[in-house]
Amino acid sequence: MTATRTKRTTKTAIEDSSFPFESLSAIAELESWRKEVNRPIYHIHKWWAQRLGSVFRAIVISAFSPPGTDIVAAFYERRRQSNKVIFDPFMGSGTTVGEAVKLGFRAIGQDINPVSHFLVKNALTAHSRTAILREFDAIEADTASSIRRYYRTPTEAEVLYYFWVKVVPCPACHANVDLFGRYVFSQNAYPKRVPLARAVCPRCGGINETRFDADSITCSSCASTFDPQHGPAHGTTAQCAACDERFAIAKTVKAMGRPPEHRMYAKMVLLPSGDKQYQRIDSHDIALFAEAVAALADRHDPYPNVEIEPGYNTNQALNYNYTHWHLMFNARQLLCISMLSDRIRRIEEPRTRELFACLLTGCLEFNNMFASFKGEGTGAVRHMFSHHILKPERTPLEANIWGTPKSSGAFSTLFKSRILRALNYQEAPFEIRPMRLNGRVTGEKVFDVSARIECDIATTYAEFENGKQPYLACGNSADTDLPDQSVDAVITDPPFFDNVHYSQLADFFHVWQRHILGASDSHSTRSVHEVQHSDAAEFEDRLGAVWKECCRVLKDSGLLVFTYHHSRHDGWRSVLSALLSSGFVIVAVHPIKSEMSVATPKVQAKEPIDYDVIVVCRKGKRKAGRLPIPFESILASAIEDAGEQISRLRRVDRPMSRNDVQVILMAHVIRQLSDRFVTSDDPIREYAAQLDQAVRELYG
Repeated sequence: MTATRTKRTTKTAIEDSSFPFESLSAIAELESWRKEVNRPIYHIHKWWAQRLGSVFRAIVISAFSPPGTDIVAAFYERRRQSNKVIFDPFMGSGTTVGEAVKLGFRAIGQDINPVSHFLVKNALTAHSRTAILREFDAIEADTASSIRRYYRTPTEAEVLYYFWVKVVPCPACHANVDLFGRYVFSQNAYPKRVPLARAVCPRCGGINETRFDADSITCSSCASTFDPQHGPAHGTTAQCAACDERFAIAKTVKAMGRPPEHRMYAKMVLLPSGDKQYQRIDSHDIALFAEAVAALADRHDPYPNVEIEPGYNTNQALNYNYTHWHLMFNARQLLCISMLSDRIRRIEEPRTRELFACLLTGCLEFNNMFASFKGEGTGAVRHMFSHHILKPERTPLEANIWGTPKSSGAFSTLFKSRILRALNYQEAPFEIRPMRLNGRVTGEKVFDVSARIECDIATTYAEFENGKQPYLACGNSADTDLPDQSVDAVITDPPFFDNVHYSQLADFFHVWQRHILGASDSHSTRSVHEVQHSDAAEFEDRLGAVWKECCRVLKDSGLLVFTYHHSRHDGWRSVLSALLSSGFVIVAVHPIKSEMSVATPKVQAKEPIDYDVIVVCRKGKRKAGRLPIPFESILASAIEDAGEQISRLRRVDRPMSRNDVQVILMAHVIRQLSDRFVTSDDPIREYAAQLDQAVRELYG
């Protein structure tokens, strides 16, 4: 039984069962390991769940190509300019819009979050390289020396990083307790290969070289012996060395009524020779920080004084009494950010001013007291969003905010790695092609297959109609200003219902962007219309409202294509219901490589999801007038189709977790259900056990 369509349509390559998802996943895999290098325009600023540009390039090409097209060959071919319009209602970091522009299509992007809108506008706007370089040099001349003086030793060596530890008073005897989980504070990212580590002595504060796994050290400064693997803090509790009282950390901090104090205990210094050296904190460091505290007090309006609103992703910070966003920084960080903010406000050209504001707020994720040390042999700073929550860090790292050539996450280094790299990509975009070299698969850059990214951003649909493009809008995508049937394809990556609310995290950046640029809009990006939600029914209603709007603006012959995955059955049932209520049926599903495999949430997952599913939809409704069929028939058909795709991936040695298999099967289940009536009112819930059994059998 097939669904009825609003009009006769021509099938496209992305609807065909031969869609080469295996080969495209290999391309996407290469991109995923260095996304910020291979697609730098989408990484000039932090955004969450950034999808792979190569996947969306393939989607755009396939959505406008006939069946039988060699999509992999077309991937590396330059396309002619087209008047076809592509709309992304969940713009995020701008992947769909950017790939559409590169391929010569006209593009519209909208997102409800102003941080998303701000970063995409800066990423795609045409900038003058000469003007940007000149402005950076001017900022450096005006501010760098003033900032660097707060990161120098008495010998004029530059401090790369200061190491801090949270300190709380023992509730029994009121002695200060350092919240060290272990006294080893620095080791290599690959410790078995490079076992050298550093530990701080709990008695005198001396810095000791040791093995990462040593269980006993004699301090080189005071000759005391200690176990570097065990500090006062263990899990959720800590033990006072003075009175042996063991206490709950969070409860003790909450009772204080203010955030915990911090204590500097070590620093990493860049010597004139270029070598790095760990040193203990001395009186000069303490005096220098006191100077920063005094200098900050003398500045006018140095930071945004905005309260943090309660929420799933902010409550952990609030429980530690971080009631305002500026409390996440120490005084020296606030002082240096204020210096840079004041200088950026003086930039006369609006596009340039906004780009440098984007650079500064982007580097804040590495320069706050929620950041931590990743270790030697890797980028030193672990940014504050590595766990997708605002998790107070017990041993935070303070980086040199201006930076040195050997810094991580600094203003000057991110200018080169984010802004200049994005400008290079705007001028000469490239794709990555897999190739085998010395027995290993690597990638080569392929240039001249995409148009230069020279966008004159439209701020209204009228400007878009008159030739400006892309059109970028900020607002609820369930209520756009686009005319009926004005879009040839909707291509997007919608949020899914869970507990990670991007708006709660994005507020961290938004308050600073408003502060730097003097914006008068709301200090929060949260909205009652935000689709992302932890309640399945609420998510379904909000997503359905956006899909209805997409159905209105989409031409009858057009496609809705989106990528999706979820580990829970509710996530699939909600997406299916939202599609059916808005006038769409699913015509094809294909697995595809998802985001970077080493992302923190994936590494910590027992069965990480490494695949999205490309869901292809057309306007239409279930065909009425036929008897419902048993769900067992649907499941049998879905198992057969999913099994074929899983076999194709296994034949090219693509690894899959059990959850990946579930994603592929559930995609085929909702494809079948979107087109057929079944005898069960809620088959996904009623047959959950059978679905799980089918996953186990497919996984093998």
